[in-house]
Amino acid sequence: MKRATKGAVSVHIDASPERVYQLVSDVTRMGEWSPETYRCKWLDAAGPAVGARFKGYNRRGNARWSNTLVVIAADPGREFAFRRDVLPCGVCDWRYRLEQDGTGTVLTESYDVTKPDWTITNRFNGLMLRVEDRDDDLADGMRTTLSRIKQAVETEQAPRHTPTRRAER
Repeated sequence: MKRATKGAVSVHIDASPERVYQLVSDVTRMGEWSPETYRCKWLDAAGPAVGARFKGYNRRGNARWSNTLVVIAADPGREFAFRRDVLPCGVCDWRYRLEQDGTGTVLTESYDVTKPDWTITNRFNGLMLRVEDRDDDLADGMRTTLSRIKQAVETEQAPRHTPTRRAER
């Protein structure tokens, strides 16, 4: 399998950066959006703060694994980021950057592998995940994640229509 190195995907969302940040920094909702991560839970904090840890649970086909992640940036309306640092799986930083764009937000999800996994681990992961190019695979996953976040933010933000009753005669 071609190793993951780095990548980024962006989407425009019709909502303020502060609103988008509320969703992306609530890791307990990651399972609603990610095609690979199905659940996350805070380990020693009730929300995003630098140094807070959470556990992410992933699945892909028959493969199941979990990681303990550490928040490395928690800047409301601007950036939320966390690090996976697990031997033999290397070190990888995941980021959500938010930029004001008119009345909306450009949300960019990215990852940067700062220390690659061991060669044997990479080969094993390729077989288990049935993936030839992990960068392409992660880019597809990020597109899905961002699309789902966009839909969630824009749907939750949309005004709710309350049916009115006709006056009785």
